[in-house]
Amino acid sequence: MEKLNWIKDVFGPKLEVRRGAEVVGSIQWQNMLSSKAEAVFNGKTFFLKREFFLSKLEIYDGKDQSLLTSVMVNLFNPKSDVILNGKRFELEIKNFWQSRWSWKFNGAEIISFTSNGFVTKEKGDIELFSACSEEVEILILLGLFVRNQFILFMLLLLLLAILLIF
Repeated sequence: MEKLNWIKDVFGPKLEVRRGAEVVGSIQWQNMLSSKAEAVFNGKTFFLKREFFLSKLEIYDGKDQSLLTSVMVNLFNPKSDVILNGKRFELEIKNFWQSRWSWKFNGAEIISFTSNGFVTKEKGDIELFSACSEEVEILILLGLFVRNQFILFMLLLLLLAILLIF
């Protein structure tokens, strides 16, 4: 099992993935509300995009701009599927606070994410239980992109609630 860490300023445009002190990946948005991001993982470039209402997330190859996969996220359903390289992977949100989520393949957990901070920085761990590296890089980036969209949605709901109160 391999363990990575991730960190992002709550209102910042960049998320980093680290193996110890070494940065192995990142996701960079133009700004906090941007629907597009550029990601790098193990030297490979990817582009991420979401629809306006946060339901459909896509990841593209950075070289030829081809769509690698997309996931439809339903805030009220903790499970979503993606097809990547002809294989079906399942994203599962494990708790109400969305602080634990994972990717499964054939019912077995292959990547587990946890979030353990949320004051000025959001941070957490990624545990890898599989060596299928081609898909793992894409699934890690997509899993973190999904998490960021949930946080963005929750912050927008909080802002809306505050505006309605005042």
